Formats: sequence, structure tokens, C-alpha cells
Amino acid sequence: MRGNSAYKMGINSYQGIQQETMTGRETEARVLSKAALKLKECQENWDSETRRPDLEEAFEYNHKIWSIFQSELIKPDHPMERELRQNILNLSVFIEARIYDTRAYPAPEKLTAIININNGLAIGLRTSAATLQ
Repeated sequence: MRGNSAYKMGINSYQGIQQETMTGRETEARVLSKAALKLKECQENWDSETRRPDLEEAFEYNHKIWSIFQSELIKPDHPMERELRQNILNLSVFIEARIYDTRAYPAPEKLTAIININNGLAIGLRTSAATLQ
């Protein structure tokens, strides 16, 4: 029950941020970059005494982002073209699976794919936001 409430608060916060000065794409790019950075820091400090809590925090941050993307992208009236939405949803499924796998069987190299996807999508969002201006 508490998790559902936090999830709704996350969606509301996400939507509120989108309405501020940044465009939605710029906000999404910033959030994805931050998520990638959190994972990269964990990867680079794998032997740290705080690895477990830091990694869990990074995973939770990534999970929330991708859950919000999923909830937005499945809306029938979402303006993004269907094929692109499906591709991003497929990425979200991969990322969720990789997070669960890495929680069960931790290894720093498993973070690379998530980092690369987050950064790649952030670059694409920044590029498309700049093109629209």
C-alpha cells in the first residue's frame, strides 16, 4: 500500500516538473542522465562498503523512472508514434529484468547495459528537444 502511494507521488512529481520551465523531454533527459550517473558511481566504486545501499538506491531510482515511462507510454492517447512507444516499453522490460538479475547475482559489468540505455535515450531526448526549439 505504501509503495503504491509513493509511486503516485512520483508520477505527480514527474508531471509537475514537466510543467515547469524545462520541456518534458529535457526533464526526461536530465532524470535519465542522473539515473545513469548513479549506476556508474556504483560500478566504479563496486568494492565500497556502501555498495549495497548505494546500489539499491540507484536501482530504486531507475525503477521509478522506468515505471513512470511505462505508465505514460501505455496510454492510448500518448502522442508518440506506436512503434517508438513499443521500443521504449521493450527497453523498460529489459531494464527491469537486468535490475532483478543484478540484485540476485551482483556484478558491476551488468550495470553497463542500463547505463548505456539511459545515456543513449537521454542523448536522443536532448537532440529531439533541441530540434523542436
